[in-house]
Amino acid sequence: MDPRLERINNAVDFVKSRIGALEPVTGIILGSGLGKLADSISDRIVIPYRDIPGFPVSTAIGHKGNFIVGSLGGKTVIAMQGRFHYYEGYPMELVVLPVRVMKKLGIRWLFVSNAAGGVNFGFRVGDLMIIRDHINLLPNPLVGPNLEEFGPRFPDMTRPYDPALIRSAEKIAGELGIEVKKGVYLAGTGPSYETPSEYRYFRMIGADAVGMSTIPEVIAARHSSIPVFGMSVITNEAHDDYAEDYENNGDDVVAAADAAADRMSLLFDKLIASLEL
Repeated sequence: MDPRLERINNAVDFVKSRIGALEPVTGIILGSGLGKLADSISDRIVIPYRDIPGFPVSTAIGHKGNFIVGSLGGKTVIAMQGRFHYYEGYPMELVVLPVRVMKKLGIRWLFVSNAAGGVNFGFRVGDLMIIRDHINLLPNPLVGPNLEEFGPRFPDMTRPYDPALIRSAEKIAGELGIEVKKGVYLAGTGPSYETPSEYRYFRMIGADAVGMSTIPEVIAARHSSIPVFGMSVITNEAHDDYAEDYENNGDDVVAAADAAADRMSLLFDKLIASLEL
């Protein structure tokens, strides 16, 4: 057996042994500072990554490192309370491992979230941005022998973020009085934050927000034909000129994301509730 499949299957078997007859229909990936959405999940079963055979351990700031299985929006969900990043030194096979595990557990939708730096001058700290498309500057997780069990060698990426889910999210946000932006997310390797010239370059090529995650998981999900909804919390604002004492700070990013997490949690809850099984 392909060792990648063996690792996936071992993890799936372990999670199933912990959740019994529960069958999650929606997967949720929670980014930096956004893990408290897991507090909205009722009847929680907490499975630390460190307990799952073959799983890496999340080391990033603001990532607790648990699978949370329970109920949200009237649906059984499995949430990643923290993700894995390429900058942590993990190969892409491990970065997207949880998505493939969730696929084999039965999820029909994937919701992804992240903390992102504002590239669009119109964005402010705390804004919620629905991701409508992305620009990938990370290694592609599908490089290497194709896992035919999950999807085709050359998957289509014309609509990486599901248009119907985006329309529903905009409608629900309007009904809740939550302002949302919509834009293009760009991901680089990190872990260093971007230079002012890189920000200008990203703006010129069409990015509205920038981060260090999310896209590999989205590619893996779309490889498996899972519809994806994505949202970024804007944690710092774009500038044309930076003061001499300006700096990006990881703790500030987590704090800004945490302040916006309640609005994102409410939106995710209502959007998941609207899904038709």
